[in-house]
Amino acid sequence: MRVDLFDFDLPDESIALRPASPRHDARLLVIRPEGGQSLQDSTVIDLPSFLRQGDALVFNDTKVIPAQLEGIRHREGAEQTGISCTLHMRVGANRWKAFARPGKRIKEGDRLSFGGHGGDACLLGTLDATVAEKGEAGEIELAFDFSGPDLDQAIAAVGHIPLPPYIAAKRPEDGQDRTDYQTIYAREEGAVAAPTAGLHFTPELFDKLDAAGIQRHFVTLHVGAGTFLPVKADDTADHKMHQEIGHVSDATAAALNDVRRRGGRIVCVGTTSLRLIESAADDQGVIHPWSGATDIFITPGYRFRAVDVLMTNFHLPKSTLFMLVSAFCGLETMQGAYAHAIASGYRFYSYGDSSLLFRKDR
Repeated sequence: MRVDLFDFDLPDESIALRPASPRHDARLLVIRPEGGQSLQDSTVIDLPSFLRQGDALVFNDTKVIPAQLEGIRHREGAEQTGISCTLHMRVGANRWKAFARPGKRIKEGDRLSFGGHGGDACLLGTLDATVAEKGEAGEIELAFDFSGPDLDQAIAAVGHIPLPPYIAAKRPEDGQDRTDYQTIYAREEGAVAAPTAGLHFTPELFDKLDAAGIQRHFVTLHVGAGTFLPVKADDTADHKMHQEIGHVSDATAAALNDVRRRGGRIVCVGTTSLRLIESAADDQGVIHPWSGATDIFITPGYRFRAVDVLMTNFHLPKSTLFMLVSAFCGLETMQGAYAHAIASGYRFYSYGDSSLLFRKDR
């Protein structure tokens, strides 16, 4: 499909720079493509009223790490230059793939030093790495001098929360983001971007969901910085998705299959949870234990295997995520829903409001 079909105009003032407070006070646009009231304005705290006893929410429990590293490039015979790296996938005990800026002048073998302003990352207060490989579009592979837990500790000491570019362009990261840009149930470290649909959940909302008889289950997909990359191709068939590492446990797969057998619905909180569940499901909709990398790219025409309902924030024009929700509910439905959201003052992107999408049956 042509990528420009997924374009729309978004006013600058629609981009949220801070989350709602409390989180569950964010607005919720309910979108039903099949019959009834197609669009309904509500609030996240009222989510249980749109679900049924026996439904199951699926959350991504990945935890955002401070994966934005600022430092200096060293090369013999060349002037030192500033470098910014966003880690996006761990590929070894001491290795990470990263997006580097500026990336054109980086070469394999370059030495990079991050931090250097004091602290406990190492005796000199810096975290050093070698450029082991250079890929396309500014992607590099870094081999750090530290490994395993020592590397994790060093990254935590010198790194910054990698705010999405549409927020970072308007204000710097601060201490509040370390709390705001993390779900309350985050536990598996490894993401460089938050599964933002989950940012709306609070203990009070969990209590309401429990009282309504709605189950909670957890999977892990470590969200990579590739989620922010623009689609540069003119046709969706020519776009390459970056891989992300995920895991669905035996127990979670069995519990979700039981939900479906009993007539309950699988409700994914966020596109990351949906992409992982769809990766783990077979053609009959049975969800299997799953572990590994997924680069699933969902566009209109995709046949959903297991997910019935999706809760997600409002996404960028021409993004892979707007393509995904258009596949879930239909392109015309989502174009109309986004037009309504913009006209009604909904807040967009990571810190913005939410939507609840009921799948359009084929």
